[in-house]
This record gives sequence, C-alpha cells and structure tokens, in this order.
Amino acid sequence: MNAAAFDEEVAPARNRVVELDGARIRRAIRSRKRYRYVQPRVQREGLGWLVISPNCSRNVDPDGGEIPVAWLLPANLGCWLLHKRDHEQGCWVLKTAGVTLMQALQELCEDPLREFWP
Repeated sequence: MNAAAFDEEVAPARNRVVELDGARIRRAIRSRKRYRYVQPRVQREGLGWLVISPNCSRNVDPDGGEIPVAWLLPANLGCWLLHKRDHEQGCWVLKTAGVTLMQALQELCEDPLREFWP
C-alpha cells in the first residue's frame, strides 16, 4: 500500500479521534468552577482546541465580548500542552506540558488563581 492510499484509509479514523477530543473538552468545561452561567465555545485551532468564553468580569473586554481563555494542543504519545492567554501581551503562554487531556482539563476547570477565566 502506498502512502497516499494509507492516508486516505487512516484519515477518517484520525478525524473521529480528534472529534472525540473536542467532545471531551466541551463536556469537561461544563463542570468548571468559574463563570458557570456562560456558555464557552470550543473550536479547532491548528492541531489543537481553543476555548473561547464571554468575558463576564469585563476585566479583558469592557463590553463583555468573547475572549480566548485556553488552547489545548496534543503533543506526542498522548501528552497535551495547556496554554493560557496573556491578554495584555496578546499571546499564548504555556502553562502545563506533558499531561493527559483529563489532567489538563482538570487544571483548566478548577483554575484557583483565575489564570484562564479572568
């Protein structure tokens, strides 16, 4: 089997796994500790997932608009990278590396220092 045929055969399975990750993230953020009354969105961003939420505290957006709060990026061998948004600098900052998706989501949802949900 050549590489192109292999990719065509494997791509649908890979896409299903990626969509399962998105579903896990959506389900997990419903149990977060902060701003439980807003509905964050989860969307693909590069190879990972972006969590976007209304900024109810208005600390970042005075109008309460949507802001990116986290970027989850799969690394290798089942490990994930969790980034938080530095809104003042306008960039992503690596918060945690080498954890499972569930560990990254636990950190994102608990957020005791308000690093993700400002």
